[in-house]
Amino acid sequence: MSRTRIKICGLTRVEDTRLACDLGADAIGLNFYPGSKRFLSTERALPIRAAMPAFVSAVGLFVNAGRGEVEAVLEALHLDCLQFHGDESPEFCRSFSMPYMKVIRVREGLDIKAEISKYSDSSAILLDSFDKNAFGGTGLRFDWEVARRCVQDGDAKIVLAGGLMADNVATAIEQVRPYAVDVSSGVESAPGVKCAQRLTAFFDEVNRV
Repeated sequence: MSRTRIKICGLTRVEDTRLACDLGADAIGLNFYPGSKRFLSTERALPIRAAMPAFVSAVGLFVNAGRGEVEAVLEALHLDCLQFHGDESPEFCRSFSMPYMKVIRVREGLDIKAEISKYSDSSAILLDSFDKNAFGGTGLRFDWEVARRCVQDGDAKIVLAGGLMADNVATAIEQVRPYAVDVSSGVESAPGVKCAQRLTAFFDEVNRV
């Protein structure tokens, strides 16, 4: 089994970003969705992006943003990957001519395989829990068996999210064998404020598997 990569999402503080990178984060998620408690303006995102060392990817998270909104962020700071967490079409996602990750929120009755096939040129598919009132960061879990089957199908690099924390991430990795795990609320003391102890414990558990 190859190493499971780690993305820490919803960073709002420079000190948390530095710690996550020091612990071994492969990617840092910067949230540009105004409806999120972890929202960053481009002005607030700049020092966080500057705190990231080489070889750590900066991922910009958008939810049903207009083209102009995405382009304004891309003009203001360098991103390595775009993460689309809303109802964006495949055409919109690929139109920026850069790597992108599409989020699929798992819910009953959804044909996951068909959804993944729509975004066949994505760099990865992130599977997250469905909540009608929020786009991610809810701390809710979904059935990991769904994710395991997606990994076995081999149609995409699967990033597992939704309700992950130090207490369950090792079990999740053993069951699903995802390409990467993505955590936000599971390592926080408050929305957007990462807890050093929870972050450290999360990395320890991932590295233990």
